[in-house]
Amino acid sequence: MGRISVEGPVGQTGPSGADGSGPADVYAEGGLPPYAEGGLPPDADGELPPYAEAVLDVADRIPPGRVMTYGDVAEWLGEGGPRQVGRVMSLYGGSAPWWRVVRADGTLLPGHELRALGHYRDEGTPLRERGPAAEGHVPRIDMRRARWDGSPGGGAGDPDGGPAPE
Repeated sequence: MGRISVEGPVGQTGPSGADGSGPADVYAEGGLPPYAEGGLPPDADGELPPYAEAVLDVADRIPPGRVMTYGDVAEWLGEGGPRQVGRVMSLYGGSAPWWRVVRADGTLLPGHELRALGHYRDEGTPLRERGPAAEGHVPRIDMRRARWDGSPGGGAGDPDGGPAPE
């Protein structure tokens, strides 16, 4: 599968959370992560690294309204881990639905919550609204209902593969 990659700002990936839920991304002030803008260009020969291509192929397979964690993607591939998947998404994920590969705790991508939230609402991804005392009042993904196990028939939500009913 060939991908088109548009140059975007270069992000820096920091350490993962202590629970291994995914990378903590750090960007230049006001900058978007590379995967939100189209990512970095492929190698000099025009090809993505094989692992990157595999990660992006998994992201492409995730149905609208469903998500997989960074760790789920690595487990499904049988290779790498959450940090490696997060690194691929930060460098090359602009050609894939980056908002469907998430942290294990369901928090939205820091600094890009509103953009991701728009995608989740458009696709009907199950969300958990946070209480009014919560900082920023940004919902989380309802991982119990939105998580996809990679099988054609479903996973956590509805048996046909769609999100669980409200």
